[in-house]
Amino acid sequence: MDAERLTDPDGQRALALAAQQSDPGSLAAAAALRREVDPDLAAAALTQVVLRRRARAKFGAAAEGMLLTADGLEQATRPDVATWRAERFAAAGVRRVIDLGCGLGSDAVAFCEAGLEVVAVEHDPTTAAYARHNLIGHGATVVTGDARMILPTVMDRAGSGEVGVYCDPARRTDRGRTWRVDQFSPPWDFVVSLLGGFDAACIKLGPGLPFDLIPAGVEARWVSHRGDPVEVGLWRLPGVAGGRAVTRLPDAADLGPAEPADLPAGELGAFVVEPDGALLRAGLVALAHPHCRRVAPGVGYLTCDHLASGTAASGLWGTAFEVLEVLDPGERTLRRWVRENAIGTLEIKKRAVDLDPALLRRRLKPAGPRAATIIITPTARGTRALVVRRIDPPAGGGAGSTDSP
Repeated sequence: MDAERLTDPDGQRALALAAQQSDPGSLAAAAALRREVDPDLAAAALTQVVLRRRARAKFGAAAEGMLLTADGLEQATRPDVATWRAERFAAAGVRRVIDLGCGLGSDAVAFCEAGLEVVAVEHDPTTAAYARHNLIGHGATVVTGDARMILPTVMDRAGSGEVGVYCDPARRTDRGRTWRVDQFSPPWDFVVSLLGGFDAACIKLGPGLPFDLIPAGVEARWVSHRGDPVEVGLWRLPGVAGGRAVTRLPDAADLGPAEPADLPAGELGAFVVEPDGALLRAGLVALAHPHCRRVAPGVGYLTCDHLASGTAASGLWGTAFEVLEVLDPGERTLRRWVRENAIGTLEIKKRAVDLDPALLRRRLKPAGPRAATIIITPTARGTRALVVRRIDPPAGGGAGSTDSP
């Protein structure tokens, strides 16, 4: 449904009524709203309320006034990340940003708030209309159309050192996310060409970017936000060398650019380190944890005999665990250990083993006053279950199940 219909008086009334529903995605909510407003408007309003509630985790209170699509919300940049990117453009001397594939406008908002002039381009008319609504009061210009056709018309200041280009290509098909570059929109050849046509350029991609897609001489910078690897940007900035790098937000800590290097595997030590996921994606674990070794070849968990100051021990670039016991990973052994130690709150983490942590937790039947964390992982001596004590618990952390790739 178009933005005008959702934002006129009837649309505002429908949105207000939809917001009163405890379960806006239910048939009961749909039936209730259809008694008050036009069926099509009722469906659109309920969809917006469902998406706004989902968007609170990303946008906070600002989500309540946004117009959203499901795909746009999934691809939209988190505000902390968008702000960091806008500040990086501004620090490079950029004054005007051409935002190609602006989606719902989350990055364009950050560019405007950083004091940059913004031309935002979106191919899908509905998404463009929603972006225009979301950017009200920010001064951005939203243009609807094909980025390849529109870019030449907005490049009048290109080459001056003040114009930057940002592109977030659509990477979804009817089957979900894709790394088939021939299915990107805009096309991959056009996207990569942007890195050579401007003094400042950034291409946003998913953190699982295959390394063979990184062009030579370009900085590939992975971004971790509150421990989640959320994206990788291909950057071309004045004075910035090529290579791989990682930024951690919200504290804006940086590693790299550097060339990737691996760590050898070795015997299990007194500590296990779970590196920041962005380090693993970038292949830069050795840069942040040179004192560690892998618990087994190709496995993401690291181990060490002593925690080095300024790395995992202080919560930087990963989470550290002290190894308390090493157990056989068999279910009978683990169930007996859980029972004998009166474990009622059990966190199970794993890598490179074929098991479902949530299902295993239920089968172990934890019941008791104590809490524990168990890591199940290959080691130099075979797969083991490690009873560990978390040294740097995440903010707001609690027990649960973690299935790490």
